[in-house]
Amino acid sequence: MPHDVLPPATPAMSARRKALAPEIHDAFTAFSEKVFADGELPEVTKQLIAVAVAHTTQCPYCIRGHTKLARRKGASDEQIMEAIWVAAEMRAGGAYAHAAIALDALGDGGASSK
Repeated sequence: MPHDVLPPATPAMSARRKALAPEIHDAFTAFSEKVFADGELPEVTKQLIAVAVAHTTQCPYCIRGHTKLARRKGASDEQIMEAIWVAAEMRAGGAYAHAAIALDALGDGGASSK
């Protein structure tokens, strides 16, 4: 996505977001820290999940941030790319699976009308 479409994430933007709703901002930050802390899944795995999810939600800020965090937490470039391929398959698989809705809408089990 071109840089002129989305504003760059800056410290000033973060400060303004916090200033406009400080309690909610702090709660979200605490939630995020808790979610990404080592637990039953190590933080590197959680960051790889976040990379994949960021690609399915197509959030450029999340893609950039979680890709950098995944690497910082020890993920290899190959692991990061593999997580992205998992995301791509899941998006494609969703379209494939949802064909059932279209087939149902066509009636008669989706058989050709010829």
